[in-house]
Amino acid sequence: MSRLKLKKRIQQVENTVSEVKKSPLLGVAGNSTPKDIANKNRRELGAASKREVFGREALRDDIMGRLREIPQGDAPSYSPCYSVIGIYGVAGSGKTTFAGYIRDYIKEECKEEKLFDTIMCIHVSETFSVEDIFQEMLKDISKDSLPSISDHRGLNKKLKEALRGKRFLLILDDLWVKNKNDQQLEELISPLNVGLKGSKILVTARTKEAAGALCADKLIEMPDLDEDQYLAMFMHYALSGTRVALKEFEQVGRDIAKKLHGSPIAAVTVAGRLGANPNISFWKNVAKLDMLNDTMDALWWSYKQLNPDIRRCFEFCNIFPRRFKLEKDQLVHLWIAQGFVKTSCAIEEMEDVAEGYIQELVSCSFLQPKGTDSFVIHDLLHDLIDKIVGSDCFRIDNERSQRGGWKGDVPRDVRHLFVQNYDVELITEKIVRLEYLRTLIIDVVEEETPVEEKVIESICKRLPKLRVLAIAFSKKHCAIKKTKKFSVPKSIAQLKHLHYLAFRTNLSCSVILPSALTKLHHIQRLDFAGGEISEFPSAGLMNLQHMICGVMKIPNLGRLISLQTLRSFRIWNKEGYEIRQLRDLNKLRGSLWIHGLENVKSKEEALQANLAAKERLTDLTFNWRDDTRCSPEVEADVLEGLCPPVGLQRLEIYGYRGSRYPDWMVGKQSGGPEGLRNLYLIACSQLGTGPAFEAFPHLRVLRIRACSWDSLTGNMERLTLLKKLYIIACKNIRSLPTLPQSIEEFYLYHCNDELMKSCRTVGHPNWQKIEHIPRKFYQYFCNGELIFVNPFAAV
Repeated sequence: MSRLKLKKRIQQVENTVSEVKKSPLLGVAGNSTPKDIANKNRRELGAASKREVFGREALRDDIMGRLREIPQGDAPSYSPCYSVIGIYGVAGSGKTTFAGYIRDYIKEECKEEKLFDTIMCIHVSETFSVEDIFQEMLKDISKDSLPSISDHRGLNKKLKEALRGKRFLLILDDLWVKNKNDQQLEELISPLNVGLKGSKILVTARTKEAAGALCADKLIEMPDLDEDQYLAMFMHYALSGTRVALKEFEQVGRDIAKKLHGSPIAAVTVAGRLGANPNISFWKNVAKLDMLNDTMDALWWSYKQLNPDIRRCFEFCNIFPRRFKLEKDQLVHLWIAQGFVKTSCAIEEMEDVAEGYIQELVSCSFLQPKGTDSFVIHDLLHDLIDKIVGSDCFRIDNERSQRGGWKGDVPRDVRHLFVQNYDVELITEKIVRLEYLRTLIIDVVEEETPVEEKVIESICKRLPKLRVLAIAFSKKHCAIKKTKKFSVPKSIAQLKHLHYLAFRTNLSCSVILPSALTKLHHIQRLDFAGGEISEFPSAGLMNLQHMICGVMKIPNLGRLISLQTLRSFRIWNKEGYEIRQLRDLNKLRGSLWIHGLENVKSKEEALQANLAAKERLTDLTFNWRDDTRCSPEVEADVLEGLCPPVGLQRLEIYGYRGSRYPDWMVGKQSGGPEGLRNLYLIACSQLGTGPAFEAFPHLRVLRIRACSWDSLTGNMERLTLLKKLYIIACKNIRSLPTLPQSIEEFYLYHCNDELMKSCRTVGHPNWQKIEHIPRKFYQYFCNGELIFVNPFAAV
């Protein structure tokens, strides 16, 4: 459908929706209060990361048969090491979901076959950067963060090294190229031919031509689901998890599903809105709507059922490129900065309401989960909101490969602007003239590109209405690297409406903040990524909620009582840097690393941190350094006074040398973190047996590293939920206690030679205690060479 026709259709449909919504039954789903939305279906967003797949078994088996094929005989030396399978189908037909399903099926159901050494799943899109795709491929190979290099030649070389001699599967989802001689496509596949024969490329595309651009052996058109399969999918997304009389709804659901003409994207969005209101009268009224006969009209109807505040938040997402990975944390705080999130009472946190908005959008597939706490938007939904927002949101896709700069025009009345790559000329010649701009996000700053203070100063002086200013916004690319020292200009004080400020620098960058920063009375979020802040003018920043940086030295931090995010806090023997500065910061959430605990001199002093009252903290680290230390008895008292909140999920303790472990840790005192899942003990020095862990019955992961104990506690078998046990560089431990049957992975690295050998000697008591564990890993140095054994083989 052309954009002009889409716009006319939306105008026609909006009139119909307005009439339909006069029915009180149809108004229920769209008028939820913020409190309803925040509290409804409260669950982990990551739980919905995998979409159910219906009726694709035959297609799956066909594709899997092709993926298992390995060429026989001597192939010509010039032939590629891979073959290509192409799937094509209209937008919304389920190609991306199916591609992800194939990836997961191989990893989970076929892992014993070891079909491929590595699997890369990449979304390509209509405009793509070869360098970005290379980085994503390397990330999939290494299962780690993106590589630090960003130039084409370096990425090409590193990718060849990573793929050499491996059988790989590369999934290229949503390929748009129009011919086989496309230069970018040739660059994209240039490093691939170093793999093993039998490697595969699976391509999905909207057109037959694009699907066959890599000379696919046979093209497959995405098949339609049959009526029963489609109905099963529709009813799953409408009523899964609800308690209703299914038979009563099934016939009405069948009538509605028929109108959607087999479109999977229409099914999941319409079903999501019906599921929000499982009222049979509501469903019967919806079944009468002729507008559901068209996919775009059905999406429009689903959109109009959303709460108006949620619609505004979703519309804002149109600022981002198609298939851009939206991080939950970033979305929540961008929406709040723009004033889109509404609370219903004074004690309600905006973050909770915004997360409720996200869950609502996920439930009707307007946001589709992509990993943990990140999401993408379907292309058809982008088409829809493109027309809704008009020129309110705009993005400049100035790709790195684009020579001569971006030459397009920016609408003068744009309010929210996303720029793909930092470009001084673009900023100074075009962007600073946009007088109505409220959001400026510059996604990537190239590695060799400096961010000059005068450019930021021109932004501050010329764009006074900004509420969001973010430079190097992307977390998947390196932060600002060229600059060793970055000074925020004094003119930042002119951005009186600013709520969200981000200059994401790297660890080696020193960030200089002006005293004028204290005039930003509305500032809520400061994000300098890994940057180091030696002085912070905190007076007057009473609304500051999120402070993100690598290293910082902030005096009198306790005045910032609205703080929710504080990655680390260092205690010094100076006024204004005491542990009591944490006392009233009870809104802190997420993770907190407390350094300098050697400077805390008593239990009473430790209690002033008031950690138990910080109920939103989930991840806590205690760190003692080898500076001037208190006595072991005093250190023990200090740790006793640092009792974490009940809901803590992860605890790390570094460098503790106390004479005992606290009552809240060994089960002698209630009120500690009983639900703890992960416990790390590193460089803890005590004689005798290590601590008991009875206080943590829900422990899943236990990591012990460089601790001086001569044995582990004898009651470890009571940890019946423990899944992973790490013992690393513990030189004094020679024997293991009886371990719980629940352990699935056991890691023994660089420990006492006697322990290392005995665990691999059949019949030895230590071997018997780990015999039941299915996956065991062993690592040590031999004659200067690192030896890694997996699984444990018997000597």
